Amino acid sequence: MDDTGEPRVTIVPANEATWEDVQAVFGTRGDPSRCQCQRYKMQPGESWVSVGAEELAFRLRAQTDCGHPEGTASGLVAYLDGEPVGWCAVEPRTAYPRLLLKTRVPWDGRAEDKSDEGVWAVTCFVTRTGFRRRGISRALARAAVDFARTRGARALEGYPMITEPGRKIDLVGELHVGSRSIFADAGFAEVNRPTLRRVVMRIDF
Repeated sequence: MDDTGEPRVTIVPANEATWEDVQAVFGTRGDPSRCQCQRYKMQPGESWVSVGAEELAFRLRAQTDCGHPEGTASGLVAYLDGEPVGWCAVEPRTAYPRLLLKTRVPWDGRAEDKSDEGVWAVTCFVTRTGFRRRGISRALARAAVDFARTRGARALEGYPMITEPGRKIDLVGELHVGSRSIFADAGFAEVNRPTLRRVVMRIDF
């Protein structure tokens, strides 16, 4: 707890966390455990089924470089009073092969250089079961801004869902990309709306 009695959220680069903590966030059931945050990292033609959960976890472990603070990390881990509760994927946009495809998000309607390594992207949030609706994703989005900036990013993008009153969104299946309000609260501005339910949010440094 902090001085006000509120739960204390701390966030560290994934390489400063343990692999056990990362896996505690992802759990053993549901989309996060099956995907291991590889949806945008997989090569064209690959799928959860064709690659398999064990290989996907192996890839994530290599990407996070858990337990090696002197190395590099591809994400952030959030703790609530010392308990691992959240994950955010953030690294150069070019590190996500599936973002570089000719898809509507994030490219439709924008003249963007896909090879620009100075633009980073936030592609995924995971909040551990039992800890949702406590501001974990919002804290992670704010931390992602500092994380990218201090590592030389020129800009940071996110591709969240638009949440509308009365319209149901699958919190796990669809909101892994975050909501518009999460990014807006972290200082991002909307720069494009490629589909009815997706926006491109960006902050330039």
